[in-house]
Amino acid sequence: MIPWQPLTQAEQLQDIVRESHEKPVLIFKHSTTCSISAAAKGKMERQWADAGLTDTKLYYLDLLRFRPISAEIAQKFGVRHESPQLLLIKDGECHYNASHMGIRLSDVKSVVG
Repeated sequence: MIPWQPLTQAEQLQDIVRESHEKPVLIFKHSTTCSISAAAKGKMERQWADAGLTDTKLYYLDLLRFRPISAEIAQKFGVRHESPQLLLIKDGECHYNASHMGIRLSDVKSVVG
């Protein structure tokens, strides 16, 4: 089971940047009405236990409820908004960005090290 941390306030982005200097942080942006997004989320949930990322904090952003936060993420980390989307924040910067079925926890693990 993935230990999702809800991302519901723009102020949390400051915490994420701060935390990312201690250990990598993931942000998963999910559209609750999109079947591709549901498939990507399900794939992540199935792979999580074997991904070797248990020290990585994972934030979950519900795009339909908190769309302005997604725009702020795009601006802050210099990425184009997509959905679903997985970002790896390390040392205050985005080091991995994938969307749709291109999201692979094995790729994240290789970046984390």
